Amino acid sequence: MTTAAALEARLVAHEADAFAPDLLAALDENEEFPAEAVRVLDEAGLPAHYVLTPDADVSETVRLLRSVARRDLTVAIAHGKTFLGTVPVWLAGTPEQTADLAGRVRAGSPVCWGLTERDHGADLFASELTATAEDTQQGRSWRLSGEKWLINNATRADLACVLARTDPAGGGRGFSLFLVDKTRLPHGSWRDLPKVRTHGIRGADISGFTLDDAPLPADALVGAEGDGIPVVLTSLQLTRIACGALSLGAADHALRLAREFTTGRELYGRRLADIPHVRRILGRAAAAALTAEAVVLLAARSVHTLPGELSVTSAIAKAFVPTLTQTTLSSLAELLGVRGFLTSPPGGGFAKLERDHRICAIFDGSTAVNRAALLHQLPRLGRKLRRRQADHDAVRATADLTAAPPAFDRERLALLSVTGCSLVQSLPDTAARVRSSATPELTSLLDRLGTELALLEAESTAFVPTAGGLPSTAFTLAERYERLYAAAACLALWDANPALRTGPLGENALWLRACLTTLVGDDENTPSADADSATAQHATDCCPVNSVVPSQGSAPDLPDTPAPDLFDALAAVLLERTAPEFTLLGAVT
Repeated sequence: MTTAAALEARLVAHEADAFAPDLLAALDENEEFPAEAVRVLDEAGLPAHYVLTPDADVSETVRLLRSVARRDLTVAIAHGKTFLGTVPVWLAGTPEQTADLAGRVRAGSPVCWGLTERDHGADLFASELTATAEDTQQGRSWRLSGEKWLINNATRADLACVLARTDPAGGGRGFSLFLVDKTRLPHGSWRDLPKVRTHGIRGADISGFTLDDAPLPADALVGAEGDGIPVVLTSLQLTRIACGALSLGAADHALRLAREFTTGRELYGRRLADIPHVRRILGRAAAAALTAEAVVLLAARSVHTLPGELSVTSAIAKAFVPTLTQTTLSSLAELLGVRGFLTSPPGGGFAKLERDHRICAIFDGSTAVNRAALLHQLPRLGRKLRRRQADHDAVRATADLTAAPPAFDRERLALLSVTGCSLVQSLPDTAARVRSSATPELTSLLDRLGTELALLEAESTAFVPTAGGLPSTAFTLAERYERLYAAAACLALWDANPALRTGPLGENALWLRACLTTLVGDDENTPSADADSATAQHATDCCPVNSVVPSQGSAPDLPDTPAPDLFDALAAVLLERTAPEFTLLGAVT
């Protein structure tokens, strides 16, 4: 199988053809599928990483997808969809099913996941596509009829993992999953639906299909009859974490574009990158990207070390990371000004990147869906947190990036976490170890973190989920839990990896303080959101940073308040980088 370094080298080699930015932009403009880029990924062996064997490393799959997403989200989403479509088989399939599918995937066969329907969206319990059993002398077979719509790779895929109603009454045990091989169906029983035009990822195959009395053999059933919904919910625990790779790649791309723009432009005789307000925006964006990376790293490794807690971990990662990244993209769009809205050079593709990323917060469960899933487990999470119950050894194994993760064990997955969230529940102990050698600046942030933790404990104690729906105020509580998970991830990485305490990012705990400030703030360094917006507005709109301005002209009267040292220092590290990514993982590996 390919390594991250090998894939990166191959992608660099194709930056003049299949992965040329101008070509990918043209394909997007014409709503054409990036077939050549997908072929490069197939030849590089990326599909082999979608096969979830016991010795697979989900964090490596995430890292590889991030490399692709760093260049183009359409390509990453289109190719990575095969992983999403195959996960139910890896989790619930028979040895024969998994072996056959693994061979097909490694050979490059695309797979789609037929979940959603035109009239029901994410309401899986309302799905109308039916599977009718037929008992014959040769055994049980099935007939599938109905439509699946807004399915990524529906037309291109040879295989589809389809959720079907097997009990007319529906309910938790009224649905089953089937692996449909459309190349083996009778003519006319599978019909592709037209491609749907979308705001982002315009070149992707977003379409659907109709099944008309399609005959399937008994071995097309994935898992037991009636297991469809539980298998889907368990599969989403893995796919939601994998989606984090897309947001990390988008952040990498955005920071590179912002770095190139601010170092290559001058305003009134000085580089944009030297203007304190601009540096502060860059520093905050870099801190957000590192925070998102910490969450995705810990979530991906938790697949191996804390699989029983993934119902919590995956919901947090899927809600937090795309939301934070989209906010970061918006701040950088303001910094780029008019350049951020151009669809062709010299815009550099930022407009495409920003609109492509919007889908990341929607598929595999929207932000609201994932926060609701977290809130329904919050009473247990609150009890475990108050009792300080945690699997400390597993947390340590999760955070130690130099250690290979243990084998993946699908039998340890669970629909609900009976042990809560060990990372958050171990936060007081982790913070105490970090505090023992912390600087005064870091100690102040740890104090603020302790206050936030106490507030979460109090509010989670009083919270009771209701059957009639969650009040809007409850989602603020879910956001607070997400931020504390992110803070715990940052502290655990700092505690377990000495390499992260050295170098430009580690000196004086720079990256850790910046991430914690992003999450819980402090009185000195964290302005209000309105102040951030006003700063960005002044730095871009009030001053014509995208105009041709004579360098000998005098500068206008700028309210040039010095940027906080913390974000200015982080911006300096970002601006000095030449690597395609701004990452914590690189400091360890």
